[in-house]
Amino acid sequence: MKKRLLLFISFILLGCTASLAQNITVRGTVKDQKGESLPGVSLKVKGSTQGTSTGVNGDYTINVPGNGILVVSYVGFKTMEVPVNNRTTINLTLSESNQQLDEVVVVGYGTQRRGDVTTAISSVSTKDIEERPIVQAAQALQGKAAGVQVSQPSGKPGQGLSIRVRGATSIQAGNEPLYVIDGVPTMDSRDLNVNDIASIQVLKDASSAAIYGARAANGVVIITTKRGKANVSNINFSAYYGTSELAKNIEVLNADQYKTLLTELDPTSVQNLSSSEVTDWTKEVFGTGHNQNYQLSFQGGTDKSQYFVSGAITKDEGIVKPARYNRYSFRANLDNQVKDWFKITSNISYSNANIRDVKDNDNAGRNAVVLGALGTPPNIGIYTTDDKGRTIYTQNPNKSGWDNPLAAIYGPTQGTLDNRIFGNVTGELSLLKDLKLKSNFGIDYFNHKWDYYLDPVMTTEGRNDGNHGLARSDKSNNFTYLWENTLNYEKKWDKHSLSALGGITIQKNKYNQSYIEGKDFPDDNTVKTINAANIISNAYTNESAWFLNSYLARVMYNFDSRYLVTVNFRADGSSKLDKNNQWGYFPSVSAGWRISSEPFFKVKAINDLKLRLGWGQNGNVEGLSNYASLGLNTFTRHSYESGEKYRGPNINPPTKMPNPDLKWETSTQSNIGIDVAFLNSRLTFTADAYIKKTKDLILTVALPDASSYRDGIDRNSGKLENKGLEFLISSVNIDRPGFKWNTDVNFSLNRNKITELQLQGLYRYAAVEGRDYIIALEKGVSLGSFYGYVAEGVNPETGNMDFKDLNNDGSITPGDRTYIGSAQPKFIYGLNNDLTYKNWNFSFLFQGSQGNKIFNASRIETEGMYDTKNQSTEVLRRWTENNRNTDIPKADFGQVSNSRVSSRFVENGSFLRMKSATLSYNFEKSLINRLKMNKLTVYFTAQNLFTITNYKGFDPELNAFASSNDNRPTGTTLGIDYGTYPSARTFILGVNVTL
Repeated sequence: MKKRLLLFISFILLGCTASLAQNITVRGTVKDQKGESLPGVSLKVKGSTQGTSTGVNGDYTINVPGNGILVVSYVGFKTMEVPVNNRTTINLTLSESNQQLDEVVVVGYGTQRRGDVTTAISSVSTKDIEERPIVQAAQALQGKAAGVQVSQPSGKPGQGLSIRVRGATSIQAGNEPLYVIDGVPTMDSRDLNVNDIASIQVLKDASSAAIYGARAANGVVIITTKRGKANVSNINFSAYYGTSELAKNIEVLNADQYKTLLTELDPTSVQNLSSSEVTDWTKEVFGTGHNQNYQLSFQGGTDKSQYFVSGAITKDEGIVKPARYNRYSFRANLDNQVKDWFKITSNISYSNANIRDVKDNDNAGRNAVVLGALGTPPNIGIYTTDDKGRTIYTQNPNKSGWDNPLAAIYGPTQGTLDNRIFGNVTGELSLLKDLKLKSNFGIDYFNHKWDYYLDPVMTTEGRNDGNHGLARSDKSNNFTYLWENTLNYEKKWDKHSLSALGGITIQKNKYNQSYIEGKDFPDDNTVKTINAANIISNAYTNESAWFLNSYLARVMYNFDSRYLVTVNFRADGSSKLDKNNQWGYFPSVSAGWRISSEPFFKVKAINDLKLRLGWGQNGNVEGLSNYASLGLNTFTRHSYESGEKYRGPNINPPTKMPNPDLKWETSTQSNIGIDVAFLNSRLTFTADAYIKKTKDLILTVALPDASSYRDGIDRNSGKLENKGLEFLISSVNIDRPGFKWNTDVNFSLNRNKITELQLQGLYRYAAVEGRDYIIALEKGVSLGSFYGYVAEGVNPETGNMDFKDLNNDGSITPGDRTYIGSAQPKFIYGLNNDLTYKNWNFSFLFQGSQGNKIFNASRIETEGMYDTKNQSTEVLRRWTENNRNTDIPKADFGQVSNSRVSSRFVENGSFLRMKSATLSYNFEKSLINRLKMNKLTVYFTAQNLFTITNYKGFDPELNAFASSNDNRPTGTTLGIDYGTYPSARTFILGVNVTL
């Protein structure tokens, strides 16, 4: 009987235990230490995949075992493990962690805790993006990242920005960084909708970028876009509207002053001027621009599937009509946990960009707009009539064929239409608990169309007997696909953490182009396409392809976040090189030591101290021709004569000598850095020092005149060195309830030098109309070095500019030229402040450059006084018999010696600019909750509000030769202003709404 009773009691106890293990429903809220609700907090049952996230008000509901443990985690807060103990209501308060150290940063093919990073990486937060109305992703980096120089070489709508990560490493093979957007590499991020960006990381040193090997010599910008969140559904709408204006004007001579000058230059020309019509060409050319952006996005999902879908319209109308950049974009990012062991992710974006261009970076004689506005005589009107009674644009009456600038703006009808599809699909398979296989397939399809039509009546060039109207059409397709397969192993035990990655990638590009040109159009302008042309004057097609095959491997070891080691290796094979030199091998290693975790470290004021060391190699053939190692034949067509049988075009031998020995440019970089956090991370300091050496520079070397290869040969012919220092200081100046003030300061300096040039010892680049080349390159000088005569001032007796006789031969000859300045800055810096008072926020960003020179080639045109163009008011103090002591030489018709390339036009390009200032207001939750909103913010932003500089031109950031071509390699043609479209001052009002 007793045994049966004991058995019965045992069954009851077992039943009670089983009941305790049954699932129960737990509800509660999650808040921070200030009592604010936290949406999107992750809650998971320890030891299972079951979980949920808090809603917009921080509330949650979850089914858990009565004896289970909840793991609660949220970015910036300490992870908690909470025993359920059969409670049905559990309210939680999370404590802030060291956010900077615990922040997850994206590195090549993975993520890493910032505190464990051993390399040089700069980050830009989403707040920096969301509260600045910017059009391109690169703008978010301006003034924000140490060692990253972002300049805006042209203010024209839709123009790309120039980015240099720790200086230029090449002359002809390209200097722009590699962009990796959601795992897909590309060289152009202009079509990316900025509001879709979640984070930006810049991999600056070789040890961080080496995992991308061949394409990472100029740094890597990793961009991740926004994704959906489980159990949190949001609708976001943002819009802004703004106006822009010319930030600085250059004064030119008025009608009377111009007549006086022309009388000195060429008295017979004065009679050709109008006696009644006067036009202010600056006012006619420069007007008010308009900026608009509208975006709608949807974000949400379940535990298994999440989504982020967005659409945006961007319109940027320039200060010179009709220049514009209109873009329509769409994005869909989807995540689906198909099985516990398989996840699929897709990112797809589409953009449609409509661009209207105007001509700049040239002189008035070439019908360029900016110098046309400055150089066109004020004593003429906009329109006149020809001998047939037709209305036409006026031209400089003393310069045949030089139309006024409005003819350059409105005479041609031209436009670019770009369509781009960019995205990828990634599958992740969990083979074992710690082993995952990831397969990533991506595409980048770019369709380009450009059409041009020149009025056959109103413009001089269009009326030309050889043209009578002119039309051009250029169409191209550029398709790149990527397929990557990587295997990732991650294991943690005790205080050890090991991560190993291995993989293979292939990438292939195919490009095709068709071009056609026609002339001789009807006068009525009814049909502006080439089908109306009577003569097809030129036509051709072009196709090319390249292929890249890569193998990669990485091992990361971490002991207690104290001792950290990362080793990378990548092998790249490129079809651009001969089979004997196709492969490049790029290793790297980096290590970190968290000194503050050592038992002997007793400095209480320092809560984190880490030393970093890194070394690695990267390659570069990015700007190289797809068939650089081969000799390509050319074709010459001949006229078909009546009765002649077909005989085909003439096949000509290559004009550039083939070089099967051509190989990779290789950059080797060493880096040492230190990260320090003081006073519980209220003050953080990061410093890096680096040396980056590039060998086997790819250059086009000239061959003797007797050679049939008139375009020379591409060969590895030089070495280049960059070395520098970077500093970043972040401080929380004030952190009180209702008021916060944060400051970020970055400072960097880079020294650039050519250390070797083989065969051809001197290279010359960047010639302007009727003058010599401005840039020279040889051993011992930096890229962007100006080469010319040394101007010693105006001779008071003759009125001519005196130049220094450097070779002492008694005359001024080309042998007297020397280096007269460099576009390389001594240092660059940025200062960002963010102040929050209750619901108000004020942030402002300063950007600066110090010690760089600018060659103001525009002044050759506006102060040259050698022909009948209008001049700037600077020439009012020119040399005359009654004004002999001056710095402006005399007016001398037909003589250009006073305006030769010389130090006269080299100016100090240093500047400090308030890049942006934003004042915003976040409406009270009590109000927006009644409006069924989660967030409502209005803001006002001023961009390029003011610039402190001694530069005389429109803008010290401009660079006329930023676009790459055979004669203007972007690595060396820096700091030249030649009638370049200026940047604008912009004022914008915007709103952000979250439902």
